[in-house]
Formats: sequence, C-alpha cells, structure tokens
Amino acid sequence: MAIGDKFSGLDMQNLIGGPLRAAADASMQLADSTASFINKVGFDENGNTRKASFQFEKKSFNEDGTTNEDEMKIDVPMLAIVPIPNLQVDEVNILFDMEVKESEKSESATDLSATASGSINLGIAKINISGSVSSHSSNTRSSDNSAKYHVDVRATNHGTPEGLARVLDMMAASVSPSLVTSTPKDANGQELPAERKERTEKIKALRQEIMMLETKQSAAEKSLTELINKFKRIGSLQQNQYQAKLHELINQAEKDEDKEVFKKNLDEINRIWNDFQLQIPSVIEMIASDTASKASNDDTLSTLFVLKAISADGKETEDYKAADDNYYKQLAAGQNAAVKAQTSLNNLSIQYTGQKINYNNLISGIDTDTPSPEQVTQSYPGNNIHAGETANKLLDIIDNTADNIISNTSKE
Repeated sequence: MAIGDKFSGLDMQNLIGGPLRAAADASMQLADSTASFINKVGFDENGNTRKASFQFEKKSFNEDGTTNEDEMKIDVPMLAIVPIPNLQVDEVNILFDMEVKESEKSESATDLSATASGSINLGIAKINISGSVSSHSSNTRSSDNSAKYHVDVRATNHGTPEGLARVLDMMAASVSPSLVTSTPKDANGQELPAERKERTEKIKALRQEIMMLETKQSAAEKSLTELINKFKRIGSLQQNQYQAKLHELINQAEKDEDKEVFKKNLDEINRIWNDFQLQIPSVIEMIASDTASKASNDDTLSTLFVLKAISADGKETEDYKAADDNYYKQLAAGQNAAVKAQTSLNNLSIQYTGQKINYNNLISGIDTDTPSPEQVTQSYPGNNIHAGETANKLLDIIDNTADNIISNTSKE
C-alpha cells in the first residue's frame, strides 16, 4: 500500500470542525450564563432594579454655630458593586500530527551445493579438478504508524459588557445620598433648647428654599435669554428684507438723486434696527415692570420700540405699524413671550430677596419685622413701577433691615 493511502480514511471535517463547533456552543452557554446572572442579580421578579442600601451618619455645620447629626441613606444598584461573570472563548488551537513510518526487508535462505571432479592428462602431468556451488537469500518486512491530536481552548473574563457599563454609568450619575433624619445639636454635640432648636429648623428650611429659588432663577434666566435671542433673530430677518429691497432699488435706479435717497433710507433703516437689537433686553424689562402694559393688545409691539419701515417705492421711511405683515406678527409674539419670561424672573427675584432677608435675620438671632416674600411681591409690580424703581425699593428694604440689625446688636 502506498504511504498516501494511509490518510485516505481520516475524517478531517470532524477532526477540525468538531472542536470548533464545541467552542461555539461553549460561547453561547457562557453568554447565556452572563445574561442569567444579570437578570437574577440585577432585577427582581417585577423587573425592578435590585439595590443595596447603605446608611451612615454625617455631621454638618450650620451658619448659626449649631451642628446637625444627619442620618444619610444611599441606594446603589447591585450590578454596580458585584463582579459580573463574562467569560468568552478567545482562542481555539487544533493540532493534529500523524506520522507514518514504514520499512520493508525481505530475506530468504536457500542452500544449494553441487560438486564435480575430473582429470586432465597432459602427458607429463595429470591434473585433477573439483568444484562446488552454493547460494543464500533472506527477506524481512516491518511497519510503524503513530498519530497525535491536541486541542487548546483559551477563555478569559472580559468584565462588564460595554452596553451595561453605560447603563450603570447613567444610574451612578443619578445616585446620591438622601437625608433620613437630621437632629440639631450645639457646637459640643449637646441637645439644643426648644427655642434655639426651632430657630435652627427655620434656618435649615429657609436655606433649602433659597437653594430651590436659586435653581428656579437660573432656569428662568436661561429661558429669558433664549426668548430674547429669538426675538432678535426675527428683527434681523425683517431688517434683511428691507436691506434686500433697498439694494435692489439702488441697483435699478437710473438717476443719481434717486440712488442717494435709497442709500440714505438704507442707512436710516440699519441704524434704527441695529438700535432695536441693543434695546430689546432693557425694553422687555420695562414692559414686564409696567402693569399698564398688560392691558395692551398682544398683537402689537410696544411703543417703546421706535421702529421704521420703508414705503412701497423705497423713497420714504414710515412708522412700523404693518399689522398685516408676517414679521410684525412674529415680533409681537416674540415680545410677549419674552415679557412673560421676564415677569416670571422678576417674581422669583422678589421671593429670593425676601427669603434672603429672613434668613439673614435668623442667622443674626434678631427678631425684626422683615416683610415676607408675599408682602414684597405685592408691592411689585402692582403700583405701576419700572424695573429701576423696583430695584431701589428692594435696596431700601435691605438697608432698613441692616440698620435694624445694627441697632439691635448695639442694644445687646
């Protein structure tokens, strides 16, 4: 048999493909075990995230010299604090070696012998001749076959899957300690008298309210800025329309005097509408501070905006009162939206100022007749006062409160 025939009976498809299919099945089982772990450990039977609760004590200080013994609690998703098994088959090595050794030796032995004799007479001498013939042969045959088959599989833990890691990052960003209980103490950690304890609780409540008002103010300021910018963009579109029309008339004009008129009107239009862009914030604040403006028509612009339009032939400028114009209606709507945002911001500022006054009084330990935020709000904007006057009234309130504090402190 030829040596090549020795390999003809080998099932190479199973020898190579079998381990690979087994590795693929193992990968599926490993992925299923990861998914099962996440579902079992990370979620309860209702599909809600399992959390581990931790409680700890925290000491905080108040501005009036007292302390707080705060009991804090934090809930952390279980998947964020336990290692997640994520074994994956990284490499499969299949080694198959087959060695065929074949040697053949044949040996046969045959012993044959024959003799012959004779003589030759040469006259003076007689010669006798004799001889023999023998043969020997041998034949030996031997063979050797060997095979080696080795499969090497390597699997490692790939840690938290990327998608789950992003989900856990989002969950971690929203996790923060929550306050369970808070017990006010003095600087030495002793219980406070009832009156002092009540004042400390009021200070803490006011501090929380002031922080909330600061957050609301920040959101209101952002909203107002966006609405004012939108208002400005609408004005820019109207200005661009007038510019395009006047440039066209300038290019088409045959007389120099007509060109000069159009150029003059173009300069006037640009000046007025550029000033409009700069005036918007202050005018919006004035409108929001003036209760009389609330009775105005929502479809009209405030007369505080001195705007100009161009005539049909472009040779004159006229008052901007085109109520049927699309840009005019958009400007009126933008103005009203900005005024509402400014009014909301003004009210929040009044509440914030009033609460800051109350807070400062409590910190100083002085009981004064400081106006409440509601009382301050009632004085604004109900008396038809503008923003500048409102600011002055608030400064007067703060100054009077400071004077009371200084006066009471001197008495003590």
